[in-house]
Amino acid sequence: MSTPADTKLNISQGEELKILRKIADITSSELDIQWILREVVKIVNEMTRADSVFIYLFDEKREKLILMASKTAHMKELGKVTLRAGEGITGWVAAENKLVAIRVNAYQDPRFKRFDVLPEDRYEAFLSVPVLYKGKTIGVINVQHKRPHTYALRTTKLIQTIGKLVGGVIENALLFENNKQKAAQFDSLMKVSKTITSEKYLDEILNLIVVVTAEMLNSKICSIMLLDEKGEELIIKATQSLNEEYRKKPNLKVNTSLMGTVIKTRHPLVVDDVRKEERYFYRDLAVKENLTSMLAVPMIVKDKAIGVINVYTKIPHHFTEEEIGVLQLVANQAAVAVENTKLMEETLKAKEALETRKLVERAKGILMRMNNLSEEAAYRLIHKKSMDSCRSMKEIAESVLLMVEFQK
Repeated sequence: MSTPADTKLNISQGEELKILRKIADITSSELDIQWILREVVKIVNEMTRADSVFIYLFDEKREKLILMASKTAHMKELGKVTLRAGEGITGWVAAENKLVAIRVNAYQDPRFKRFDVLPEDRYEAFLSVPVLYKGKTIGVINVQHKRPHTYALRTTKLIQTIGKLVGGVIENALLFENNKQKAAQFDSLMKVSKTITSEKYLDEILNLIVVVTAEMLNSKICSIMLLDEKGEELIIKATQSLNEEYRKKPNLKVNTSLMGTVIKTRHPLVVDDVRKEERYFYRDLAVKENLTSMLAVPMIVKDKAIGVINVYTKIPHHFTEEEIGVLQLVANQAAVAVENTKLMEETLKAKEALETRKLVERAKGILMRMNNLSEEAAYRLIHKKSMDSCRSMKEIAESVLLMVEFQK
């Protein structure tokens, strides 16, 4: 049986120096993580003439490696394909902090993990190198060739060097990106807080909250749903969606809906793809509006869930604990706004009722004196006039008082 034709690429000393100068330029560049990763992919690709170059980076908790950059077009997969530390060849490299070079039949390696969305999984040769920062693996660079390929020692050592040199700038770029995001979130939360403490009407407050929240979490749609008076249905009270069909969705039953689950458990709910979730009532609308991942959190005040705030993304998205925490904070602030508005409305109603009672008492006294009526008869007269004229008893009482003023 003949062995498949092998390829091997050697790098000259002059080429190696050029590559190291390019890497030096990257390490002193601006902290744009996407640009940095694209440049590293480009450099590794040029030096290896690979059919595929991937870069995976650890998440904040160092629990998962996430596909962050690729030579080939993988827009849907970037940020979505993940591996646990130790899983697959890539995870093994990350866990062991060692490189792996396989010249042929890489997919037959017992450590190999296949992804249906990545055709590169059928390639023959595979080189996987850790990206390091202070001696700790923060990511992995993968190089693949469709045909059998021998990775020269000089090439593997140079990619290892690249992995060590770019580790610091990648870590700093990630930190910068994270801080920038947190600063933006802080500004958004300040806007929410100012909105809640303003003298605006509740509908205006809730509409401002969904607009700011959608922008903060890069969400296509954000909406707020509140429980009805009986606590049996959730009603959309605010959304920044312009789609009338979405805005006029029927109320959701607490006992039979996903949003109802959030109310009953008082815990956040994440759905990777609502278009495929059988318990999601509006899958057709989700397909039409291109809604994919959803995060819903309860609006809690005084340990009671009074509503739900949810966000949707256009593409599959893994909601981090930080994103969930931020939305929960917004939800609780919105709940306070709703509760305060209710208390204010109840106070106004009580004040209105007291003023009405005082006016009716004065009107009764006048009618009793003018018509020699008992207190009960005078009250019945005001009440009957109110019913007959479809006017409030306060208005009738004010009319009686006004009549007396004119007679003076």
